[in-house]
Amino acid sequence: MDKITAVTDFSAPELDVYARLSERELLRYDEPLRGRFIAESPKVIERALDAGYEPLSLLLEPRHIEGEAREIVARCDVPVYTAPLEVLTQLVGFRLTRGVLCAMRRKPEPTPERVCAQARRVAVLEDVMNPTNVGAIFRSAAALGMDAVLLTRGCADPLYRRAVRVSMGNVFLVPWTHVDADWSERLHAMGFRTAAMALSDASVRVDDPSVAAEPRLAVVLGTEGDGLAAATITRCDYTVRIPMQRGVDSLNVAAASAVAFWELGKQASRADAQNTQRLDI
Repeated sequence: MDKITAVTDFSAPELDVYARLSERELLRYDEPLRGRFIAESPKVIERALDAGYEPLSLLLEPRHIEGEAREIVARCDVPVYTAPLEVLTQLVGFRLTRGVLCAMRRKPEPTPERVCAQARRVAVLEDVMNPTNVGAIFRSAAALGMDAVLLTRGCADPLYRRAVRVSMGNVFLVPWTHVDADWSERLHAMGFRTAAMALSDASVRVDDPSVAAEPRLAVVLGTEGDGLAAATITRCDYTVRIPMQRGVDSLNVAAASAVAFWELGKQASRADAQNTQRLDI
């Protein structure tokens, strides 16, 4: 296959996206056009391709050409660079679990109104700065029925390599976009009520029936350590807490998101089931 090239020159500019550019440099790589990102492992790459992201090149172990990455190589009409696993590990700076990387072009981000047009349950992340937490939240959002995720500008980018990897590619399954400081007003204009996840004397339990019954609800989660800003809590319609035991005051934001998504998504899931039953009658 003439599009496959064995890596012999580590300084080749074609490998910059994998070996020498930071996440921020990738984000700005094609300015003023859209930037790039790296997807790792066949499953994650397949999900990105299915979501419409454009592949630019592949970097993988030779054994994967006819192995785990066979369908991806056939599907992507792009340059394919190969090297042994130990070389790839040295090149990209960490040990790869699957030995397959794909450089991809970012897509334009939609407006919050477009992302939320058909949504009933939305997650809002305020300044969640750890890519691992962002990836874990997306995985929970996909698994537990969130329709969309909105991120403030202070959040780690969902397309950072670690966020994508931790999410298992679920960042490509849940619609998302970044929002500005007016996100609360825009959600209210779309008919959403907002629920701040925070410890407060005025808070209600996460399984409170009145919160779960809201037809359109945005669950708002804050940064690691400090949680949500006081001003954010004030402008939300509800303050919601997860009951704790043994003197524990809170959960990691990724763990808290899973509990909240499960509890607050139940009502929407029941409504879907009831509608399905009506259609079957």
